[in-house]
Amino acid sequence: MHTVAVVLAGGSGERFGTHLPKQLLPLAGRALIEHSVTAFEQAPGVDAILVVMTAGHIGQLTDVLSGNGYRKLTKVIAGGRTRVESTLRAIEELGSTECDVLFHDAARPLVDQQVIAGCVAALARHRAVGVAVPSSDTIAVVNDGVIAGMPRRDSLVRCQTPQGFRLSVIRKAHELAAADPRFGDLPATDDCGIVLRYLPEEKVHIVPGSERNIKITYPRDLAIAEALLRCQQ
Repeated sequence: MHTVAVVLAGGSGERFGTHLPKQLLPLAGRALIEHSVTAFEQAPGVDAILVVMTAGHIGQLTDVLSGNGYRKLTKVIAGGRTRVESTLRAIEELGSTECDVLFHDAARPLVDQQVIAGCVAALARHRAVGVAVPSSDTIAVVNDGVIAGMPRRDSLVRCQTPQGFRLSVIRKAHELAAADPRFGDLPATDDCGIVLRYLPEEKVHIVPGSERNIKITYPRDLAIAEALLRCQQ
């Protein structure tokens, strides 16, 4: 099965207080997004890469990525106002030919080859997969500032990306979400959540993630990523 990695880079730099989207900020001498694109470029099981970029910054990103020998990079397209809209634009761009698709947040620049290979292998057996790591913390359910419950820790995981699907599965899930007038009352934060809600018969199988696969959300996270990269050298 043809496998496409979609790198979602539609976020802004608001939390960083910068005029640039965080995916264009430097990390270890390269733009943050280049680390993700490079990981998929080097992954034997990935055939093509599609990047979804914040509207208005496509030219900058194209300049950053050009000349770096990314043979698998097919296109950079404009994202939407939300993650859901950006994912929908990627699905539309991929067309109707069935394939496997891996959705990955550009804000997770340290995704490694073992995680990517795990997703590709899992999609040979399943139609929906999500990367996750066990929760080392006790998670509490809170109601009005009071702890209302504590689920068993061994039943909880922390979700990461990539999240992988057969293209027809994720397209159908998003079509059902778009047709639901109440979707906005409880919007999903990722694509696994949309599949769980609208295609409950499709089991989302877990692929082991990595504690290194951190998400860059605040400026301090860049320093942590830099330190992890130095440890890898």
